[in-house]
Amino acid sequence: MLPRSHAHLRAGLKPWARSGMRDVEQREDKVAAAVAGQHPAVLFIWDRFGPYHVDRCEAAGRLLSGRFDVTGVEIASFDDIYRWKKSAGGHDFTKITLFPNVRRLSVNPLRCWLSLMAACLRLRARYVFACNYEDPVIFFAMLILRMTGAKIVVMQDSKFDDKPRRLPWEFLKRLIYAPYHAALVASTRSAEYLAFLGFRRDRIFIGYDTVSVERIRTLSQTAPAPGGVPHADRHFTVIARFVPKKNLRLALDAYARFVAQNPGTTRELHLCGAGDLEQELKEHAARLGLSGVRFRGFLQEAAIASTLGSTLALILPSIEEQFGLVINEAVAMGVPVLLSDNCGARDMLVRTAVNGYIFEPDNSDGLAHFMSMLANDAAEWERLCRGNGRFVQVSDTGYFAQAVERVIATLSGRRPPRIEEGQP
Repeated sequence: MLPRSHAHLRAGLKPWARSGMRDVEQREDKVAAAVAGQHPAVLFIWDRFGPYHVDRCEAAGRLLSGRFDVTGVEIASFDDIYRWKKSAGGHDFTKITLFPNVRRLSVNPLRCWLSLMAACLRLRARYVFACNYEDPVIFFAMLILRMTGAKIVVMQDSKFDDKPRRLPWEFLKRLIYAPYHAALVASTRSAEYLAFLGFRRDRIFIGYDTVSVERIRTLSQTAPAPGGVPHADRHFTVIARFVPKKNLRLALDAYARFVAQNPGTTRELHLCGAGDLEQELKEHAARLGLSGVRFRGFLQEAAIASTLGSTLALILPSIEEQFGLVINEAVAMGVPVLLSDNCGARDMLVRTAVNGYIFEPDNSDGLAHFMSMLANDAAEWERLCRGNGRFVQVSDTGYFAQAVERVIATLSGRRPPRIEEGQP
């Protein structure tokens, strides 16, 4: 374990390495409070924290309170993919940011590794849950932490069908997963993929991709569907980054067919997000003559919840989607989901004709048909809204916390607690 003073390590290092060690020392005051805990340390490591990550750490902290000290380790305050605001900490866990107010990709890998290792060792991490297994910083940190006796758990939502797979790279992945004792995954397809890569099935646990249902409902400031906004006043919604894999042109094509099938309709399609394809999508909507399309831009968490509170159906037509956390948010608000069968969330959160419908990601006619059905049949829409009640528990961070508890129990040689009644 690294001592409180790193002077002996810094001596003789090159200037850029000494700078990395100074960063480590500047973060020690934040780590010190967490070190003062009286229970074994459980760490969750992500590149940066968004609302979902805070949700999960809060839930785990509440469930494990009095037995474990839960700490969330955020490498940097911002990243180059999501435009979330800088995240705050929580009440039931300690949050540490290793490189505040910078973007993750701007951090020198060695400085990042030094800071992460120092934090984990000073916290005396007993159980470490980490994302981004393919990042060399994470791989080498987890490898060394395993050598110190820590139990290492990978968190991920990748599936075999996300993209074409090549055997040499899949074989190499088996080596990259070497530091991990167990896995916390998002869906049944994620679990099958890790079993294919050599993980023991009894060390794979489902429950990773979850959100706080309470937070979403509070931020929405309205009752979940079918309550709240009347059926006649609701709009279709897409919440996604404007990138090729989200397949948003198909959503526009389907909406054009819906408008043609329903002359005089006042139903709008709200596209919430941002990305490189924004201008192209706007031009495509103009070519289709779609006056009912609203480009809302990137929405923060409160605006997303409010938008879902007035949504008729959430649409996610992705050709590649590891999970799709916006589905959890829709379930929390009782909103039916129209989802492509490539999305990992369909394994856990959507059943055809129960709380939504599944379509192929090249089938705009099928999507348009489902849109017309929900727009014109209020009774069917209300039935699907109520069907979401079956999936609220699995979408909530309480399910994540229970999965974490089961992982810890299994790795410590105890019998894991049973999952609560009503969960898959």
